[in-house]
Amino acid sequence: MDWLTVFQNSLTQMIGVQAIIYCLAALGLNIQFGYTGLLNFGQAGFAAIGAYAIAVTVATLGWPLWLALFFGILGAIIFALLLGIPTLRLRADYLAIVTIAAAEIIRQVARSVSLNDYFGGSDGISGKYAADWYALNPLPVGIDTALIRFSRNDLWVVINGWTLVAVIVLITWLLVRSPWGRVLKSIREDEDAVRSLGKNVYLYKMQALTLGGVIGAFAGVIFAVAAQSVQPDNYATTLTFFAYAVLILGGAARVFGPVVGSMIFWFLLVFVGQALNNAVKAGYISSSILRPDQVGQIQFMLVGLGLMALMIFRPQGIFGDKKELALDER
Repeated sequence: MDWLTVFQNSLTQMIGVQAIIYCLAALGLNIQFGYTGLLNFGQAGFAAIGAYAIAVTVATLGWPLWLALFFGILGAIIFALLLGIPTLRLRADYLAIVTIAAAEIIRQVARSVSLNDYFGGSDGISGKYAADWYALNPLPVGIDTALIRFSRNDLWVVINGWTLVAVIVLITWLLVRSPWGRVLKSIREDEDAVRSLGKNVYLYKMQALTLGGVIGAFAGVIFAVAAQSVQPDNYATTLTFFAYAVLILGGAARVFGPVVGSMIFWFLLVFVGQALNNAVKAGYISSSILRPDQVGQIQFMLVGLGLMALMIFRPQGIFGDKKELALDER
């Protein structure tokens, strides 16, 4: 078996574009779920809005990328308001139902044949709509070592992506240690007690939902810029559930939980897949037991079993605390 290639691919993906995307989505969920207790199952919808805001405004309308980024943030704010206004005064499960449904509505609208001229239908939108941003790349070449391998453009995305993650982590760290952040954590524990102290619980929830949604939209922006294409099925509910897996793996309500969780999740996912694939090709696993086309399914099964074991023996995640998962469900 070629263990060097297995570890090289695993370490590359551990800090690669996919890890950044799900880290950003999980950072948004950490504000909403980890610190405030909001069950947002529609983070994929926020990511789709960020991605399509970039693709549509640049590829279809010909606007500059920086203006498109502004519309992505604005779209995430509007989407959060549409979700939060009718639901945040109700029980937590109503928000969960509305958000997962709304995210699917966003995806189905993007797939709509009648809007094919704007969103590209099920084929999505492809094009060099981030050409201006890639033109700023000062790196002469990519990187190819025994541990990691990135092309010139991918390395530029990775550097900027992790810089964005670092900025959001710093902002989160400052916010959760402020009076605003302490109110959020109090709402998670007992919102009636917070309301009795004269705090506007509804407004704080709305702020948390909006901030987490904007961070989720940045995940979609990175996805669109890195792939130079936007396809609606990339923003299915799987994205949201993977982001929750990343968050819980690292530890909810921990500033660095999503970062560590994302890196570990993608390392394990790629390592298991690569190791199984190499074992099958080398003949260590008989084709009568496992065929190469079955590796993908077994890969997710094994990682899923590992996550199940984590939830059984350490439900708070690597850095988390059990009391952080004790939400006020009223």
